[in-house]
Order: sequence, then structure tokens, then C-alpha cells
Amino acid sequence: MWSVVLITLRNLPFFVWLLAELRHLRVFRRGIAKYRMSGEEELERREILKTTTLWGDEIAQKLRVDLRAEGETELPDGPVVFVSNHESYADIPLLCALIRNKQFGFVSKKELSKLPVFGKWIAEIRSVFIERDDARASLKAIEEGVALLRRGFSLVVFPEGTRSKGGPTGAFKRGSLRLAVKPGVPVVPVTHVGCYKIFEEKGVIRSGMQVRFYIHPPIETAGLSKQEAAALTETAEGIIRAKLAEWEFGNS
Repeated sequence: MWSVVLITLRNLPFFVWLLAELRHLRVFRRGIAKYRMSGEEELERREILKTTTLWGDEIAQKLRVDLRAEGETELPDGPVVFVSNHESYADIPLLCALIRNKQFGFVSKKELSKLPVFGKWIAEIRSVFIERDDARASLKAIEEGVALLRRGFSLVVFPEGTRSKGGPTGAFKRGSLRLAVKPGVPVVPVTHVGCYKIFEEKGVIRSGMQVRFYIHPPIETAGLSKQEAAALTETAEGIIRAKLAEWEFGNS
């Protein structure tokens, strides 16, 4: 029991800071709400990008993350679906710090929407929430994601559905990228390693960790055959796993 208390106390200062940081971003939240109400979606996307980039940068700086990025430097015009392996809670802010020229929200589990302050913030940046135990609600959420993509908003998908926490990468759920196929937007695979060291490895927040990201070339989805569309998640998974294996065996 005392170990749990001590771990909680060690993490508490960072989480208090994190909540205060989200409140600090309210100036952008007002801008997002203003442009959403007026229907100026391009301006709304710019405000979302400002708030996600600032939030990611400040967390990365607070934790003194050694963020190393490789791969594509230019992303396709228009909306995309980023697909990434999922190690850690830190994946979300570090993706925000990494991707600086494309607005995006997240396809997230419903539970995240209920977190204090953070839940409201992640909803405001045009995220979509999945109820994994409710097939009808999940289908509705996917349709919401398709509608957002068609209107120009990008999304990040974690097809494992849960954090690997430094263990083996989980199997990507089939159909995870169906929302990209319907509107015909490119899929951009993102591979990363090291995020789990920030929290999950020890159960306490640690600073100074090295995190490595690789942004792969986009996969075009417009005009895919039924077979190619059905294999899209498997294709993206193969690309991500190949890079993880390359890093693991030191052939980068």
C-alpha cells in the first residue's frame, strides 16, 4: 500500500502541472470554438494545430525528451490518417510535438473523454471516441471520423487499441483503417520507440528519455481494389513492424 502511495505522490506534481497547462491553452480553445461556430473550418484547423503543437512542445520540454525524428518531411496536402503503434500515454503529446504542419485529432477510446480537463480538450481538437464494447456506437464513431476527413480534418489511429507498455507490439485490429478508405485519404504510417520509458516502464514520470519516431511515405487509398482495401491495415502494420525490427537489430 505504501509503495502505491509513494508512487502517486511522485507523479502528482507532474499531473497537476499538466492540468494547469491544459487550462493555459484556453486562449486557443476560444479561437477553436469561435471558428467552429462560424463554420470557418480552415481557420479552426489552424487554431487546433497551434494548440496541439504548443501543448506537445511544452510537455516535451518539461520532460526533457530527446525527440529524434526521421523520414518524410513533407506531408500530402489535405487530410490524412496517421496510423501508429501505441506504447504509452506519452505517444499523444509527443505526436503533437512531432507533427507540426498538419492539424489532427485522435481516434480514442471513450474513457479518455471522461478525464478531467483533458477529456474536454481532446474532444475540442476534433477527436472521435470509440466505445469498444458497443458495435453500433463504434460504427457511428467511424462514420463521424469519415465525415471529419471529408471536411478536411486529419486523424491519428492506434490500431492496437491499447498500449503495449514496452512489450511486444499488439496485433492491429482489422478494419482499423476503414475510415481512411471511404473518403479516399492517404494513410501515413508512423513508427516510434521509447515513449514507454517516460511512464509505463517504472510507473513514475521520468525525464531525459530518448524517443525515436519515423514518418513513413503515405499510402494512397483512392482507387484501391476491394482486396487492397481489405489488406490496408495489414500493409500499414507490416511497414511499422519492419521499422521496429530494423531498429531492434541495429540496422538503421
